[in-house]
Amino acid sequence: MDVFNTQKSEDLLARARDVIPGGIFGHYGTSTARPGPKWFSRSEGAYFWDIDDNQYIDYMCAYGPMILGYNHPVIDEAARAQYDKGNTVSLASPIMVELAELIVETVDAADWALFGKNGGDSTSLAVRVARAATNRKKIVKIEEGYHGVAPWMMASMASAERDVKGITKEDGAHMLQIPWNDTQAFEQLINEHPDDIACFISSPYNHPAGRENSLPAEGYWSKIEGLCKQNGILLIVDDVRSGFRINLAGSNVSYGFTPDMVCFGKAIANGYPLSALVGHESLKKVASQVFYTGSHFFQAAPMAAAKATLLEMQKVDAANQMTEFGVKLNEGLVNIASQHGYELSATGIPAMPYYRLADVSFETHSKWIDECVMRGVYLLNYHNHFISTAHSEEDLTRTFDIVNEAFKALGDPAQYKVA
Repeated sequence: MDVFNTQKSEDLLARARDVIPGGIFGHYGTSTARPGPKWFSRSEGAYFWDIDDNQYIDYMCAYGPMILGYNHPVIDEAARAQYDKGNTVSLASPIMVELAELIVETVDAADWALFGKNGGDSTSLAVRVARAATNRKKIVKIEEGYHGVAPWMMASMASAERDVKGITKEDGAHMLQIPWNDTQAFEQLINEHPDDIACFISSPYNHPAGRENSLPAEGYWSKIEGLCKQNGILLIVDDVRSGFRINLAGSNVSYGFTPDMVCFGKAIANGYPLSALVGHESLKKVASQVFYTGSHFFQAAPMAAAKATLLEMQKVDAANQMTEFGVKLNEGLVNIASQHGYELSATGIPAMPYYRLADVSFETHSKWIDECVMRGVYLLNYHNHFISTAHSEEDLTRTFDIVNEAFKALGDPAQYKVA
C-alpha cells in the first residue's frame, strides 16, 4: 500500500503563508504541524480528495458539521431552491419560522429557537440570556471545557503554562470552573457565591481536546439539574459538537435531564453555516430582549438546508445508524492494535470516538495517526472524531486494511513504551 505524496499541499501552504497569517488559521491550522493534506479539491459522501488527488475516508467530517455526507443531494437541493428565491435579503424568510417550528417539534427542551452562524454564537447568546434572566454575573463551566472563542470563554483556557493571546485576566473575571463529574465542587461554588451564579454551561459529556473523553457518572446530571433549580441557576447544555449524534431530541434526553437552554451548531445544517439556541418557555420574553445579531444571521439557504437535514436525520434514524457504525469501528481498531502489540483506547460516544494509543508518548501516537492519514484514513491526533450516515461497511473494511498497514509501519511497540 503506497504512502501518499502531498507535495502540492506543501507548495500551496508555502504560498498561502505569504498572504494569510500562518497559512491556515484557526483549528484547521493544526494540519500544518503534521505531514498530510492541507487543502481539499472536492468531496462526496464520506470522502474528500486533496489537491494531489489522494482520496481519504474522512472521520473528522469537517470537525462535525458533515453528518449526512458531503454534497448530500436532498440537502443541497433544498439550499439551491432557496438560493433561487433569495438568501441574504433585507427581510427574514418564512423558512426561518418553518425551521423554528420543526426544531420545537423535534427537540425536547425547545419551546423557541434563535439562530446564528457558529456554535459560539449560540453559547454566547445563552450566557447573555442567562445573565439577563437572573440579573447575576458568574458563569460556571467544566475545566478544559470549550464553548467557542469569545473572551469570556477563552480566558478560562489561560494558565501559567498556556498564554492565550489577546485575552486578559479581566475577560475571565466572572468565570468559575469545576472538574468534570464533581457535583460536590459545584455545591461548594454555590456556597461561596450565593445568589451570584447565573448559569452552569457544559457539554452533555466531557470531550476536551487532547484528552480521553468521559461520560457522565450515574446520577451526575440529575444532581446538577437539582442544584441549579434549587439555587436559581440556569442550566445550559452545549450540544454544538454532539448534537444529533446521540439523540435527535437532544443529547440531554439520553442522559435523563432537562436543561433550560440547549446550544446547537455544526451538524444542524450538514455543513451550511447555521447555529441555534433553544430554550424553555419561561425564557422566551427575556431572550427577545437580548440584542444579539449579525449581518448573515438571517441567511435563508442554510435554514432551508437545516430543515432538510433534520427531516432526513429523522428518516434514516441517523443517531442509531452512526452509533452502530461507531461501535464496529471502535471494536475493529482496538482489535487491530492488539494484534500488533498496542493498546488503543476508544473513549466518548461511538458516534464521536476519541482515540489514544496507551503506554506510548503523544508523539508516537501522532506518528500512528500520520501513518493512517498518509494511506487514506483521515484522523486527527488530538481531537475526537465524527461518524456520519455516509460511512459504509465498505469504508470499515478499507479503514481496517489501512490501519493494519499503519501499525506495520509503526513497528515493534517495545521501542516506544513509556516507563
